[in-house]
Amino acid sequence: MAGKPKLHYFNTRGRVESLRWLLATAGVEFEEILITCQEDLDELKSSGRLMFQQVPMVEIDGMELVQTRAILNYFASKHNLYGKDLKERALIDMYVEGMADLNDLVVVFPGHPPEEKDAKLALIREKTTNRYFPAFEKVLKSHGQDYLVGNRLSRADIQLVELIYHLEELDPSLTSNFPLLKALQTRISNLPTVKKFLQPGSQRKPLLTAEAIAEARKAFRF
Repeated sequence: MAGKPKLHYFNTRGRVESLRWLLATAGVEFEEILITCQEDLDELKSSGRLMFQQVPMVEIDGMELVQTRAILNYFASKHNLYGKDLKERALIDMYVEGMADLNDLVVVFPGHPPEEKDAKLALIREKTTNRYFPAFEKVLKSHGQDYLVGNRLSRADIQLVELIYHLEELDPSLTSNFPLLKALQTRISNLPTVKKFLQPGSQRKPLLTAEAIAEARKAFRF
């Protein structure tokens, strides 16, 4: 029997949170090998196990996988969350890449200096409500189905709901004009495995605080 996947990463959302969501939704138990200081990271680098000298790295099925997209693609394929054919996969990829563009702004937001926060949040609001959310709302409206692609659950749905939760932590009003996205969020959140993942004490990571960032800067050389 194969062992649990092992995730080597920091104790933050960062580039691994989408993987945590995918695994949790699929009902797959996983172990986290947390990198908590510079010495942990240096030791992992010196071990020769990081192909490009950076994390995340995931141990799975006899492999040590690096590069976030490759890891996510593998897990989505393994757990039937990546469409039934090439056309569906192309749509899923397109949607996920759009989410990544927005998520790049969201992930780094906590690290901005206080005097930049208002402007950065205004940019996130503008792009969310005028570009990205309208696009995904239009997809759901165009086919009237429960999920973004092929009327079945895929990584696109899971990663979009993850992003919605993250954005609502910054501004709860962002989804107020997008009823189909809210319905998708409710639908995914009511899946038993996701409901469990959303409960306190799960492996889901909290929003970064200024205090947590300060502590990380002390523990690592950046």
